[in-house]
Amino acid sequence: MPLVSHAPTVHAGLVTERATPEPTSISPPPAIPPRATLTRIQHRTIALLCVAQVLGGLAMGASLALGAILAERLSGSESLAGLATTVLTLGAAAAGLPLAALAQRSGRRPALATGFVIAAMGAAVVAAAVDIGWFPLLLVGMAGVGSGTAVSLQSRFAATDLAEPRTRGRDLSLVVWTTMVGAVAGPALLPVGADVAGVLHIDELAGPFVIGAAGAGAAAVVLWAGLRPDPLIVSTAAASSTSTGTVKPTLAQGWQTIRSIAEARNAVVSVVSAHAVMVAVMALTPVHMTHGGASITLVGLSISAHVAGMYALAPVMGVLTDRFGRVPTVVFGQGLLLAACVTGFTLRHSQTGLVVALVLLGLGWSATTVAGSTLLTESVPVPRRPRVQGISDTLMSLAGAVAGALAGVVVGLFGYPALVLGAGVISVLAAIYVLTDRPR
Repeated sequence: MPLVSHAPTVHAGLVTERATPEPTSISPPPAIPPRATLTRIQHRTIALLCVAQVLGGLAMGASLALGAILAERLSGSESLAGLATTVLTLGAAAAGLPLAALAQRSGRRPALATGFVIAAMGAAVVAAAVDIGWFPLLLVGMAGVGSGTAVSLQSRFAATDLAEPRTRGRDLSLVVWTTMVGAVAGPALLPVGADVAGVLHIDELAGPFVIGAAGAGAAAVVLWAGLRPDPLIVSTAAASSTSTGTVKPTLAQGWQTIRSIAEARNAVVSVVSAHAVMVAVMALTPVHMTHGGASITLVGLSISAHVAGMYALAPVMGVLTDRFGRVPTVVFGQGLLLAACVTGFTLRHSQTGLVVALVLLGLGWSATTVAGSTLLTESVPVPRRPRVQGISDTLMSLAGAVAGALAGVVVGLFGYPALVLGAGVISVLAAIYVLTDRPR
């Protein structure tokens, strides 16, 4: 079959494409597998993505657990303690678009594997920085580890490349769910990391990052060796029985796609706003709890409960997304975020109430992210999906970084109640937007 590109035509407010000869960026297999074969490929893809999420999550778990501690220790300043986490988030934002572009050119396999290789190198750099006590090198390594977050975000989209519409939300949510395993296992391996550090004769806090580097490297090997055939390439072939390739869309075309499709706009607004609300409230609630007399143990348990809310029930959110629809589940998630903010405001002097607020916050993020990501995937033509997904992930990471930074400023100037009320307003506005935005 001839290689084709597409000349633009107008359809439903979106520039679509008509076949004309042109070189291609992704070269799918010449034959489209039957549905039964696609199903087997999809099941294998989900399994591989889940394994990689667990392995790669070891580096992320260690970074989140130790980032602030290491930043304070190496910099000698408590005011710089949050910089490590900020750089980690910015690293994820910086990696989002390049990895999406690589997926657009060559498929999911090289993009996801490359992201994990960068994360492994970043974790190794962090270990070296801790051992020699150099703060700038710590930040460089944290930025590299952030690439693992970008891969984690893009893996949920890879889970939908060959998913059937009736199970798309469930398949995406399974990959989100396995993120919890790495997030929990990372901090739990701190004692093992100390033992590893003893064997290697390095600082004991460098040991967990050695384990994280090995985990991310193993995740890269699993995906590079196992993700064959590539789900994105296969789905591209299956999307059109008349072509064996598709033209690589530009970044500008990705933005145009989001602007032109109401469902895509709604999805991006949903996931970005939910991530901003979650990060802002989550970042300052533990601080507010300690000011209220909470013990470090209670604060740690509250964060664990929050993480469980984010990931443990992700498959339930996927089922809700498939059964009741994408938009209703998004609105439900925004409602949970609002409930978390209201709870945090009204029970701000109750430690138990604040824990409940953090759990609701995690559940709201989970529902909105699973449903919004599913909506984004199925609302965008297959050839443009990786580029649009990369834009969405980058905006999520940037929103988280900005929200985390502004949260401290808001609390410092106006207090914790102003923060949770402001976050609640964002959730309300996002829900209204999703319910009222219609195709242009």
